[in-house]
Amino acid sequence: MMKNKILKKVFLAAIAVSFLSLAAFNDPGEKYFEIAKNLDIFATLFKEVNAYYVDEINPNSLMKTGINAMLQSLDPYTNYIPEDDIEDYRTMTTGQYGGIGALIGQKNGKNMILMPYEGFPAYNSGLKIGDEILKIDNIDTHDKSTNEVSKLLKGQANTQLTLTIKRYGVDKPLNFTLQREKITISNVPYYGMVTENIGYIKLSDFTAGASKEVKHALNDLKSKGAKKLIFDLRDNPGGLLSEAVNVSNIFIPRGSKVVHTKGKVTDWNKEYRALDQPVDTEIPVAVLTSGRSASAAEIVAGVIQDYDRGVLIGQKTFGKGLVQATRPLTYNSQLKVTTAKYYIPSGRCIQAIDYSERDEEGGALNVPDSLKREFKTANGRSVYDGGGVEPDILVERENYSPITVSLISKGLLFDYATLYYYSHPEIDEPSKFKISDAEYAKFMSWLADKDYDYVTQVEKTMEQLIEKSKDEKYYAEIEDQIVALKKKISHNKEKDLITFKDEISEALEEEIVSRYYLRSGMIEASFDNDPDLQEAIKALSNEDQYNTILARN
Repeated sequence: MMKNKILKKVFLAAIAVSFLSLAAFNDPGEKYFEIAKNLDIFATLFKEVNAYYVDEINPNSLMKTGINAMLQSLDPYTNYIPEDDIEDYRTMTTGQYGGIGALIGQKNGKNMILMPYEGFPAYNSGLKIGDEILKIDNIDTHDKSTNEVSKLLKGQANTQLTLTIKRYGVDKPLNFTLQREKITISNVPYYGMVTENIGYIKLSDFTAGASKEVKHALNDLKSKGAKKLIFDLRDNPGGLLSEAVNVSNIFIPRGSKVVHTKGKVTDWNKEYRALDQPVDTEIPVAVLTSGRSASAAEIVAGVIQDYDRGVLIGQKTFGKGLVQATRPLTYNSQLKVTTAKYYIPSGRCIQAIDYSERDEEGGALNVPDSLKREFKTANGRSVYDGGGVEPDILVERENYSPITVSLISKGLLFDYATLYYYSHPEIDEPSKFKISDAEYAKFMSWLADKDYDYVTQVEKTMEQLIEKSKDEKYYAEIEDQIVALKKKISHNKEKDLITFKDEISEALEEEIVSRYYLRSGMIEASFDNDPDLQEAIKALSNEDQYNTILARN
């Protein structure tokens, strides 16, 4: 009886989804029969599997698997959000949740505090980066995932919880009793002056309030003497379309077109314009972008470029030109569905992947160069659609060496920074802190008994060459040469620690600074070793180059 009730609920939910989809068609009768027929097949199949499958099945998880597979065949952004995940979705879109205000994660299988946010319970209670979470309200966390630990930490504001943690250098576990609060994660984790007259704003998300935070940061920087601005949108995944419009409005005149959306449901097509008075339409701007700048971040970068309002510096953006809307479903679940494509002021859509076209294995295809179209900026510069926003000044992003990647991924830089913190009561300010050669030598000694082995790309290629030569029966003839070459390219960890000393030191310095100055300190400590930022300073300091790029000469 219980199974039949569950199946009935599932079937009703499927019917509700079908009517939702029918509402999207201009002529509902056009596809009604096909939808009704396939829903009938689906419901019958579901009942048969439930009745006759050899093992017991969970109707809820089976249905969720089916829904997810169906939606994933459309695009990665159309998602089913069950009732259990609604709070996580709200956190993602609003930046608000009830909790302790700390980023947590795993290092070598241990659940740890990775970053307490200033002004919130975790920070105020004295929790520190590197604290291992042993228990939450006496619930052992050693075998729980980061997601499970996060759910235990979250809850209604003004409720209490007790954390049992293990701290470096302290023999016995420590207990911390905290009161959850409504946590609002800042969209602007850092802003400040990078030269006497150049300000810098880092925007990490587009959740509610992003534009107000940027506006406040810009006004504050101008009061401190900022005549030019570096606006960092690197690795910003996007967020609310309304915030993208409002952030753009800070730099462009009221009434300017920002973006318009176009989809199948013509009644939902909309044009968005700047509705408020801007903060500053004249201040020279350099926008930093990366391959992980997406969605709302690309709208803002594209608006700045299309109006020739500033120069874009860094790497080509991700290329997400799709708009999602959230639709309510039955049983408090929701559907996040792609409803339209967006087009920035020049008329281009920067969507890089065509999900309507698939290869033989079902993978979506990139928009081919032959189909990309040319558009013009306000000053007549050529820009193109179908592949993200191209920067005006391309800066190749250098990848970390294999040894640095290994030291980071195995948590060894993290662990040494914790050790350093408890051995040094204070350090210099973030922009000036450097580890000495003597300290680096200590770090190398500390690594002596640690596991951080790795395989270089050259070594991987060599192994592939050996396998291929064996397959094709050439190995015996070239074995001596291969053995000699393999010996030459075989990496030496101790040698690599010297070869890549500068790179490793920079990463270690940022990790150490985070212990004393938290998130904002990490950002500031990276400035000296940031090629995108240095290129932006150079471009803003050369007025002729800046104006030439924007075709103002």
